Amino acid sequence: MAKKILILDDNEDILEMMKVALEDEGHEVECMTDTDDIYTTIQAIKPNLVIVDYILSGINGGELCHQIKNNPATGHIPVIMVSGHQRVLQSLGNYGADVFIAKPFSLEEIVTKVNNCLLNTEDYATQNHFSFNITQKYFLPK
Repeated sequence: MAKKILILDDNEDILEMMKVALEDEGHEVECMTDTDDIYTTIQAIKPNLVIVDYILSGINGGELCHQIKNNPATGHIPVIMVSGHQRVLQSLGNYGADVFIAKPFSLEEIVTKVNNCLLNTEDYATQNHFSFNITQKYFLPK
């Protein structure tokens, strides 16, 4: 079953490269250069994983990651943060990201990390017998 991935990056060339690589793996990919409300975006797209650039035009991608990971309705969604500013992230923390990938990166690295995160998420849900209903904003036992 295809997994849905949301990518937030203000570089359209990077968005296109990641989109093609992940679609070639069988995933559905939604790309955005920004968002006014990450919760509304997640509600509409219902991604299984989010990739976010640390620096977006006018938005701190790290803060978006923090918002996703600290909300009970979205905290289970794996977040991969990408950035060319690895030292900044080392000093400020990773904002709760599941994985950090430094730019420049290879598409093979992106695909591998995405697939590993998705596999780990499936394993966790299966072992703990949870289902998730984002509209109700809490976990429901199966």
